[in-house]
Amino acid sequence: MIYRMFCRLFQAVMKAVMYALPWHTPDVLEGDEALKRMVDDIENQGINKVMVVMGPSMMKRGIPQSMLDIMSRRAIQYVIFDKLTSDPTDEQVESGARRYREAGCQGMVLFGGGSPMDCGKAIAARIARPGKSVKQLQGALKVRHRKDVPLMWAVPTTAGTGSETTMAAVISDSVTHRKKSINDPSIIPHVCVLDPALTVGLSPEMTAYTGMDALCHAVEAYINKTYNTEREDKMAKDAVKLIHDNLIKVYHNDGDVDGRRKMQLAAFFAGRAFTRGCVGYVHAIGHGIGGLYGFPHGKVMAVLLPYVLEAYGSYAEERLAELADACGIMAGGRAAEAVSDREKAIAFINWIRSVDRQLTIPEKLRCIKAEDVPTIARWAAEEANPLYPVPKILVREELEKLIIQIAGSPEK
Repeated sequence: MIYRMFCRLFQAVMKAVMYALPWHTPDVLEGDEALKRMVDDIENQGINKVMVVMGPSMMKRGIPQSMLDIMSRRAIQYVIFDKLTSDPTDEQVESGARRYREAGCQGMVLFGGGSPMDCGKAIAARIARPGKSVKQLQGALKVRHRKDVPLMWAVPTTAGTGSETTMAAVISDSVTHRKKSINDPSIIPHVCVLDPALTVGLSPEMTAYTGMDALCHAVEAYINKTYNTEREDKMAKDAVKLIHDNLIKVYHNDGDVDGRRKMQLAAFFAGRAFTRGCVGYVHAIGHGIGGLYGFPHGKVMAVLLPYVLEAYGSYAEERLAELADACGIMAGGRAAEAVSDREKAIAFINWIRSVDRQLTIPEKLRCIKAEDVPTIARWAAEEANPLYPVPKILVREELEKLIIQIAGSPEK
């Protein structure tokens, strides 16, 4: 009881602090000419050399070539940093920061999914704070030196992480594999380029995982509510509605450009919502599981989401009912006014489970080993408490029981 009171008191103080933080939303460039307009902006900023952070397979697939060609025609030099993994590590961040300095770069283009986005933002934090290690920068509001943070242009090629608009950069420890986040408004990118054509060609599997990641961001941000303004609430609710209407369509139809455009908007809205509203135990637990076992982040999020929402019980029912109403999800097909918040919340959670089944996402995470459960629970508690304003605060013992439930029969 005392611990929960401490968490709520901390969150009350943080709510006041939130109003003093220098929030900004990236300028958004959309449409066929978006990449060209991005290069226009780089040029207008007086920058003639950038580091492009991307995944190791991007150049082989030729996805960034049109962007690089535009830069070359404008005499904007670029160096490519693609020495990163699906879960970027502190060592990779340090390597990228060295490359940036040695090449004399003046800004960065973050091109790809969540990994290059997070890695690039962490590199920017290290450039701004050269005397601090990644570990020293992880946590809340430890970068701060916004004027020293390089300008960043974010070009997502998936529709899920929302990292193109967040203040978070999740980085794994090279030794322990533990994931922790750098959280600071100063590392929110300057410009975001939303070009749905870049997401055409994503595998159904990647479409599913990234889409469910965006859904988790939106749902967790909305039910948290404490730090939100009306803007975050609206963005989170709009994101959930867009995902409800479009995720299954684009999963089955790779060439649905309009659907992919709406999924990109959903990811952007959800990212902007949770960068202030915060995530919750879905991410706190999922970071530990993903770090230990190398499971795709979005896949872990999709499995965890309904279990965590059920664990909140009545504490989350009202907000989940509002999301059900926004999506037109009714319990038993009855009119909205005839259904209780509890029934709507259950219907919403059941809808999530039905989406998981349609996306062939497993019901359990049987990779979890019994001996790892206490560690995952401890990491989750340390990440979430007291910062995340979750509907119901769970202590370590409750988190262990929840993780065992998610694992089914943990491996020995």
